[in-house]
Amino acid sequence: MKNIKNITKKPDWIKINAKFNNNYKTIKNIINNHKLNTVCYSSACPNITYCWGKKIATFLIMGNQCSRFCKFCNIKTNKQPPPLDKDEPNHLAQAIKTMKLHHVTITSVTRDDLDDKGANHYSKCIIEIKNKSPNSSIEILTPDFSGKTKLLDIVLQTNPNIFNHNIET
Repeated sequence: MKNIKNITKKPDWIKINAKFNNNYKTIKNIINNHKLNTVCYSSACPNITYCWGKKIATFLIMGNQCSRFCKFCNIKTNKQPPPLDKDEPNHLAQAIKTMKLHHVTITSVTRDDLDDKGANHYSKCIIEIKNKSPNSSIEILTPDFSGKTKLLDIVLQTNPNIFNHNIET
């Protein structure tokens, strides 16, 4: 057993100073008013005050309950999450427009419970953002769509600026 006296104090650079500035409050209000989710909030990210304070947020679409249980993730799991919010693409695009974002990062929970694994919902979100904020670049981090490449094609047809993939394994 370790002697508690031998444990060193954490360095100052590793500690986060939570500063709830006006940008943080504005982002929080916009996200709440549009009934949106962010990875920042849903995964209990310790950097949330820093990022939101700089008007940076990673949007989490298709709800905040994942149909998979990944040990590295802090997002709630549910084999049968609630139905998709059909208004989410519009709410997301409107929030991005209101925030005047030049770059948007969107990820999602994995939705193995849906026939299309959420591919069409991703497409609708991207199309809405392009309609409301045509000058914003869009980065997406998609789930694996259970390896179904035709579902991936649905998303890629909308031409996001940056395509990335979440690792669920």
